[in-house]
Amino acid sequence: MELETFMRLKTIFLAAFGVLIVLPALCVWSRPVSRRSIPAPSMAKFSAVGTIVRDKCMHCHTQDYALPFYANIPGIKGIVERDYIDGLRAMDLREEFGESVTSKPVSESTLAKMEWVMANETMPPAKFAAVHWDSRISNRQREIILDWVRTTRAACYATGTASRERSNEPVQPLPESVNIDIKKAALGRKLFEDTRLSVDNSISCASCHMLEKGGADARRFSEGVGKQLGNVNSPTVFNCVFNMRQFWDGRAADLREQAGGPPFNPIEMSSKDWEQIIVKLAADRALEEDFFEVYPPLPASDDNTGGWSGTNITDAIAEYEKSLITPNSRFDKWLRGDDKAISDKELEGYMRFKAYRCSSCHVGKSLGGQSFEYMDLKKDYFADRGDRLPSDEGLKAFTGRQEDLHKFKVPNLRNIELTAPYLHDGTAMTLDDAIKVMGVYLSGLEVTPGDRKLIASFLRTLTGEYQGEKVKGDVSPQDDTDSKADF
Repeated sequence: MELETFMRLKTIFLAAFGVLIVLPALCVWSRPVSRRSIPAPSMAKFSAVGTIVRDKCMHCHTQDYALPFYANIPGIKGIVERDYIDGLRAMDLREEFGESVTSKPVSESTLAKMEWVMANETMPPAKFAAVHWDSRISNRQREIILDWVRTTRAACYATGTASRERSNEPVQPLPESVNIDIKKAALGRKLFEDTRLSVDNSISCASCHMLEKGGADARRFSEGVGKQLGNVNSPTVFNCVFNMRQFWDGRAADLREQAGGPPFNPIEMSSKDWEQIIVKLAADRALEEDFFEVYPPLPASDDNTGGWSGTNITDAIAEYEKSLITPNSRFDKWLRGDDKAISDKELEGYMRFKAYRCSSCHVGKSLGGQSFEYMDLKKDYFADRGDRLPSDEGLKAFTGRQEDLHKFKVPNLRNIELTAPYLHDGTAMTLDDAIKVMGVYLSGLEVTPGDRKLIASFLRTLTGEYQGEKVKGDVSPQDDTDSKADF
């Protein structure tokens, strides 16, 4: 035992001595070497804060920077690599510089994340700043970044209906209408509800996205043809028009592409091709008349866009889905300036929602749908849950990139009290369950029971109206007595 104790003390002494020797070097060589420069047009997106972002944030939040030389020193290598990976997973600024997004403004979620860390002074982390003195952000630089966030949010994302004092909230009121082609949307609704899109005429889009159940189906996994079960929870169709991409794994770029997926999914509708579907639909003379009114047949040609086609069917369904917005929730009214629209407890719940960083991802008009985030950001959710599912891959299933494993499109929270069960795997049965899981695995925090109740009370203010009537559905239980989220 004495020898073992001596060896432990020796190890501690050498580690401390190494830090004393290496520390001065770290302070001198504190700026990581750039692997390649960020294109100037991309940096222009950050306007007045471009220099601050490049000098203070890029070190840990983009793969365009290489690790510094001292990252290879034994004892330090693991710490540096872990911090770098954590920073990249929390916010990858590389996503703002891709060729396809250089002309777009900084995303709402990136704005919200930068706003939170600046307002709460959590960046750079203390242990990083201790050896990277020039990474510290001054109070003036914080003010510049926060002012830029306000300006960018107002110019690019504000709906113009929030009251002046609430116009800079990370959450915005839903617009009361969107531009749609009324005739096309009416046709789209008929197709959305038509079971002939499935091989055995048993399943329609509405089978898994029931407007009377909050736009979902109140099941863990939806049932397809032959009573087959899928392996991912059906998201609500309400407010889907505001999503950056569609599906949990983002494999559809827009609503039209999304509408073309389920008909040919072997578990969902299992049709062979559009020709098989069109033969059945075209036999309905009344439906064909309605269809040709919106998509008149054109003379045969290589670029014929008229008449029956998969493109036109999905175009009509997408137009209908665009109309499925649910404005005028009590929280929308509060955002517009009605102080009495929500209670003091519900307002405190919103404050806690922001304090636990929920609003860093659940942003914008629909409180979500604007980014992909790791389900295991702070702790290994999948190891704790067990029972691996094909849907657990998340974004990786679409991109094929290992770095996208366990990354999912953030669900929107509108009408959330009506769409249980929650999460991509449907394991959270109540709002309390979902809040608890999000705290541990996404925020890295144990949300207290009291705070969970407050946040849930806020989430219940997000139930809006569809066509002038309150959205229907089964309200999530008030507590977690039947919880399945305690792994």
